[in-house]
Amino acid sequence: MPRVNRVIELLEQDQPVFATGTPALTHEAGLAAAGTRADFFIVDFEHHPFDMVGLRAFMQGLVDGGPTRSGHRTPPVVATLPVLGTSAEAIRANTWQINHLLAAGVHGLLLCHAEAPEAVVAFVGATRYPFNTPGASPGDEGRRGGGGQGYAAEVWGLPVTEYLAKADPWPINPAGELLLGLKVENKRALANRAALLAVPGVAFAEWGPGDMGMSLAEHYIGPGYRADPDFAHDPPYGPEMQAAQLAVFEACRANGVVFYSTMRPGDWRDLYALGARMSSSTPRTVEFMDELRQLAGRTMPV
Repeated sequence: MPRVNRVIELLEQDQPVFATGTPALTHEAGLAAAGTRADFFIVDFEHHPFDMVGLRAFMQGLVDGGPTRSGHRTPPVVATLPVLGTSAEAIRANTWQINHLLAAGVHGLLLCHAEAPEAVVAFVGATRYPFNTPGASPGDEGRRGGGGQGYAAEVWGLPVTEYLAKADPWPINPAGELLLGLKVENKRALANRAALLAVPGVAFAEWGPGDMGMSLAEHYIGPGYRADPDFAHDPPYGPEMQAAQLAVFEACRANGVVFYSTMRPGDWRDLYALGARMSSSTPRTVEFMDELRQLAGRTMPV
C-alpha cells in the first residue's frame, strides 16, 4: 500500500476519518478488531491503566487478524498519553511513556490538555529520531533513542531501517507515518491555541468538549458531574462553547492542522462543511458514516 498509516493516506485525500475505542487490550480483541469499519483506534491511557503487555498483545492480534479490507497490514492505532501537556518539564519527565507506546508499534499519539506551547515542542521532539530532520529548526534535534524499534517495525511490517525512516511525524515529514494530535480542552489551552497549533509536527487537534465545558462553566448542578446544559459534553452548546469550538477550528485552519470534532446525526453536514475531517465513531455515527464517505468520494475500501 502507499502508506502504513491509512488515516494519513485518507487525510491526504481530504477524506473524513472515524475513530473508535478498543474493546479490550488482548490478542483475541485485536484479532476481532482487525476487521473494524472505523478508520482507526484510539487507546485511552489518559484515564485507564497503562497496560503495555495488553497493548502489545492487541497490536499482535491486529497483525494476525489482518490485512484490512483496504489492504493495509493493520488499522492504525493512536494512543492518548497519561502525561498532560502542562509544561515541557512534565513531558520530558515522562518521555518513557512515549518511548513505550512507540515501541509497541502504535501509529500515533494524542496529548491531552495541551496548554503550553513548549510542552508541545517537547512532545514532538520526543517522537523523532535525531537523524529525522525534515521541517526541524536548526539545533532542534529529536530525542527518541534506539532500542525499541524492532517490535514496532514488525508490527508495521517493515525492515527496521525503513521503520527508522518512516517513524516520523506527518506532515512535518511528508513521508512520515506517525500522527500526532493535541486536545485543546481547557481555557488555558484555548488562550494559547494559536501558538500550540503552530508547532511543527502537529497533525490534528480535538477541541475536547467535555473538559472544555468543565473548564468554562462557573458551577455544576445535579448529581455527579452533570453540567450546566450550556456547558455539557454534547450539543446543543451554549454561546461560550460554540465560540470555543469555532476558535479551535479557526486556529487549525490557520496552521494547516486537521480539525477533530465528534459528528452526530444532527450536525455532521455542518461540521463537514466547516472543515472537520476527524470524528469519533459512536453507535449513532453509523447512521451517516457511509453517507458521508460517499459524499466525500471515498474510493478506499472500508
